[in-house]
Amino acid sequence: MKTEDDTVQIGTEGCTGLITLNRPEAINALTHPMVLRIGEALTAWEHDPAVRQVLLRGAGERGLCAGGDIRAIHADAKAGTTGSLAFWRDEYRLNARIARYPKPYIALMDGIVMGGGVGLSAHGGVRIVTERSRVAMPETGIGFVPDVGSTYLLSRAPGELGTHLALTGTAVGPGDAVLCGLADHYLPSDWLEEFTRELTFAPVDEVLGKFDGATAPAVPLAAEREWIDHCYAADTVEEIHQRLLATGLPAAREASQTLHAKSPTSLKVTLAALRRARALDSLERVLEQEYRVSSAALSSAPDLVEGIRAQVIDKDRRPRWNPAALVQVRAASVERFFAPLGEGSELTFS
Repeated sequence: MKTEDDTVQIGTEGCTGLITLNRPEAINALTHPMVLRIGEALTAWEHDPAVRQVLLRGAGERGLCAGGDIRAIHADAKAGTTGSLAFWRDEYRLNARIARYPKPYIALMDGIVMGGGVGLSAHGGVRIVTERSRVAMPETGIGFVPDVGSTYLLSRAPGELGTHLALTGTAVGPGDAVLCGLADHYLPSDWLEEFTRELTFAPVDEVLGKFDGATAPAVPLAAEREWIDHCYAADTVEEIHQRLLATGLPAAREASQTLHAKSPTSLKVTLAALRRARALDSLERVLEQEYRVSSAALSSAPDLVEGIRAQVIDKDRRPRWNPAALVQVRAASVERFFAPLGEGSELTFS
């Protein structure tokens, strides 16, 4: 049986610190002990002259990381306990630390990269996708709201692409991940072993120069920019729906149908979070906002428990959202997600 210490493998090879997420049976879903071990490794390597760079990768063939351990979050929310708050506090601090890490932080975003996996990778300095990459923040489908600093990244994607991805939870491939600012470089998956081996001898900038012959991946969203930018620029989710249907385009109609299946409360809070994130001047300020939103979702929003039940626990894929319709979600209910938590309860960065 795997122990908590086995779920993240920490080591060094040559000049590179290696972090391997090691829960392949769960697509390396992230737990609190895993977050803490990654943080400890980054601390140890930050002032170690023998470590010139850090590489994050996932064990197994399915993906880097499918997100946080939402079964644990479901149990916490259902019981009315607050263990998830401690997890998120440390996770969000780690996200910010990755973004500010003084040494090159390289993430191999191969396969599935969702939720907390995006937080561990997309804030890094060198983010590599492959033909197998599927990058997404699918939180609105489980009654939650995109977090781990994703509202910072998605609010700064070209046009309204980030709004589309955040609301629908659509998973994008490598080309669109680069277009949306979630990744930087493309490598075929069968090059990763050699690429990793080269990193043990040389700095990442030098190594990347040896792997520049890959064919650029397709960028499907680039062809959809016109209707996406028009529809998702609307001020409300209701108007976004109306604009999507009015286009008459099959892709826009499909997006509307996708939104219809999501939590109405999550959709409205997500749109508000994205718009507010655009006005915030740093990742840290956005993470502080996300912590407020996540805290509210855990403590007093029934859709989180119901969404995880429907998608993960019972797997009936038939969530009973409360409220069930967008028109029933009042502005005051949305605003509550952004309310101050009180002294000693906020996430703050020094």
